[in-house]
Amino acid sequence: MPLYHDAEERIKFNLRRIESGDHPSMLAIGFLTETQLHELNVGRNNLDLHLLDQNEIVFIGRHIFNSRSKEGYSIDDIVEQIVSALSHSSVVSISRAWSRIDNPIPRADRYGNLVKDRGIFEMTAKKPRAELFSVMPKGDNIKPINIKKPT
Repeated sequence: MPLYHDAEERIKFNLRRIESGDHPSMLAIGFLTETQLHELNVGRNNLDLHLLDQNEIVFIGRHIFNSRSKEGYSIDDIVEQIVSALSHSSVVSISRAWSRIDNPIPRADRYGNLVKDRGIFEMTAKKPRAELFSVMPKGDNIKPINIKKPT
């Protein structure tokens, strides 16, 4: 698995800090498989973009937390999205505007959806490492914020 053994707890720790208004630290949470790293660098090279020199994924989480919590997702939901997006089975996709990784295997979420989780990397600010900047559960037609809670 491309995540370090304690990554899930460390990600939760950062997300909880953000939730409470604190400033989280940058954490190393994992790496790409050799195939993913190769595909990422081939794609970036073909677009004349700098290559990923160090195969390590770092995480702060502010954008991820703000984006997903607005939609009603819990910290546990967000961690599941990250774990799925950074799966060994995920595939790399590159354009001039983004470098991302998509899990092609649908995952049943807690809200009745089958989602394919996508991770977006920021590749310049934390160079030479890739920062996991965003995660998106593609296919989440039923978002937690839209579920009516019993009164």
